[in-house]
Amino acid sequence: MDTIVWILILLTAFNSLLKQSFWTPVATWIAAGVAGVFVLSVWPYAIEQSKTQIADWLADSRLMLDTSVVLTVELTLQMAFCLLSIHVDNFSPVKRQMQWAYRVLYWFPGVLIFPVLFFGLTQTVFAFPGMSFKLLAWLFAGFVVLIVPLGRYLIRWLLPEKDLRLELFFLTNALVAILGIIATVNGRTAVAGTTTVDWKALTGCVVLFIVGAVVGWIIYGIKRKLTFKIRR
Repeated sequence: MDTIVWILILLTAFNSLLKQSFWTPVATWIAAGVAGVFVLSVWPYAIEQSKTQIADWLADSRLMLDTSVVLTVELTLQMAFCLLSIHVDNFSPVKRQMQWAYRVLYWFPGVLIFPVLFFGLTQTVFAFPGMSFKLLAWLFAGFVVLIVPLGRYLIRWLLPEKDLRLELFFLTNALVAILGIIATVNGRTAVAGTTTVDWKALTGCVVLFIVGAVVGWIIYGIKRKLTFKIRR
């Protein structure tokens, strides 16, 4: 379980840097500054944590379920950004509503990076016992402010093509979604297994599928005929 959590933390940090690679350098420096200010503002709370308390948080099923909701919403928005980016780059003109949606998703930085920063600050405090907590917070904040622009530059240098970065961003978010499900379940099942089959529910699903397929086929045929007539 600890390994999965560490992988999720590393992937979340990487996804945040990967999202910065689509932004301008000025926007990246602003994001780095916000991250640094966040670290400096939460260090009094970070020093009050303990390894046992953090382990209890990770073992809390209700907290993990709430976290999975936030995780699902953020991953959905980030993956939608990838799909809309491809659509905007390859189709013209684009509807105004889609342009606004693309801009919102483009500038959406993500919120999961803030718990990751808090966790990183606590681990830094644990790793250097005896040092000034305030000094550690300032050093960690400075590290964050520097690593964000440097990480953006390194990613753009390794992957200069935007399409490759979009594909990688989509895949890493999908991987985070899968690992998030595993971390949320944490060895438990959400529902009890059953050996009986609800034939009424199964029949209803099959009938609904067939009706939907027939209606969709009819609508497609009507649209195709109307398009053919208009072209003629």
